[in-house]
Amino acid sequence: MASVGEQRQQAATRTIAGEREAARLWHITLSVAGSAVALSEVRRGLERLAHDHPFLLTSRYACDHAEIRYWEEARDLHDAAAVALRLWGEHRRTAQLPPWEIVGLEVIGRETYHQRVAEGSGPPRAVPVGVHPF
Repeated sequence: MASVGEQRQQAATRTIAGEREAARLWHITLSVAGSAVALSEVRRGLERLAHDHPFLLTSRYACDHAEIRYWEEARDLHDAAAVALRLWGEHRRTAQLPPWEIVGLEVIGRETYHQRVAEGSGPPRAVPVGVHPF
């Protein structure tokens, strides 16, 4: 079983017929939820996760749910989703994250993300970057 970092490396360097496949950027929104936990615990866990993985763009949280948004580099949507689905579970212990389950995942290509933002129907801009309450 490969770690998230190893999977990211494999996706970026995978080859077909001896040629390197071009990795693309995917916008990930990962939603998790579960039993209520102290807000300070949730915040500290998300801050540790962001510190360990600076690719995380922004996190929003409440006592019983959180949302993590970031850009992932992967060959295709399948690879991007696989890495995203492993993020919470693989880092739950090291970042001391709550024992919540993944309840939502959205993976969209860079072009779709920018098109949605231009139309005013995209996710709210991730400004300021970091960990914030809902």
